[in-house]
Amino acid sequence: MDLLRRHIERQVLSLTGLALGGVDFEKPPGDPGLFGPDSAAWRIHGDFTCMLIGGISALLLQALHPLALAGVWDHSNFREDMLGRLRRTGQFISATTYGSRADAERLIERVRHIHRQVRGQAADGRPYAAEDPDLLTWVHVAEVGSFLKSHLRYLNPGLPGSEQDRYFDEIALVAERLGAREVPRSRAEVDAYLGAIRPQLQYDERSREVVRVLLDAPAPSRLAEPFGRLMMQAGIDLLPDWATEMLQLQQTPAQRRMIRAAVRRVAPVLRWAVRDGSVHRARRRMGLPPLHP
Repeated sequence: MDLLRRHIERQVLSLTGLALGGVDFEKPPGDPGLFGPDSAAWRIHGDFTCMLIGGISALLLQALHPLALAGVWDHSNFREDMLGRLRRTGQFISATTYGSRADAERLIERVRHIHRQVRGQAADGRPYAAEDPDLLTWVHVAEVGSFLKSHLRYLNPGLPGSEQDRYFDEIALVAERLGAREVPRSRAEVDAYLGAIRPQLQYDERSREVVRVLLDAPAPSRLAEPFGRLMMQAGIDLLPDWATEMLQLQQTPAQRRMIRAAVRRVAPVLRWAVRDGSVHRARRRMGLPPLHP
């Protein structure tokens, strides 16, 4: 049984930022990082299934903003390496959540350096820059809103509203360190923000290509293919209805019920199998007991 568990764990960790190396989540001992183990961020970012579904949904949502998409379109190799993009994003999120303060600040500065070089013109001729504070806020809200929604759907639907607001308030720190401004810090502020930004969103040829690449992205192994397809459909299901309609990715009520039921069967297996993810290593750094006895 342990052989099976370790095999599943290897498959899972190969999809995460841990596959890239460069961050030691177990050192230095006792370093709480930016948030610490009692934070809402540690709680909400700790489940692989929820974070993967939320991350996929966030990528689809972000593709609807033409200026945010232009930077990815012009300066990213997402067409050839979508898995690599997911890993790099995962590494940033895990390191800023669970890494030491030094590692978190190092990765934030690295991303800021990359952003300074990402600028150009969108398809409609408007200039864009990745360090634009408004674009940084959009990318942040699309991500963290999706992470929380996935957590509520597949792990803890009873999370109190006060904890949900605490999560948005805490995690705004990372966006602000990157240069974002007027970052929403509660559920009400996130909802108001999304309502205000919707007129700026559109589904065009570039959005369509990003959706195609994401849907066609190869799995890291044949064994992972069914899981990958399920996670993709779950990410689509997580989108707001208005975004699903814009992206032309509608699912029937029956399909959604099947997707959610399948995820709820798979997720406990992954939680049983994964014992050496970022959160587990960070807990060891803090001298805390393991999540799995």
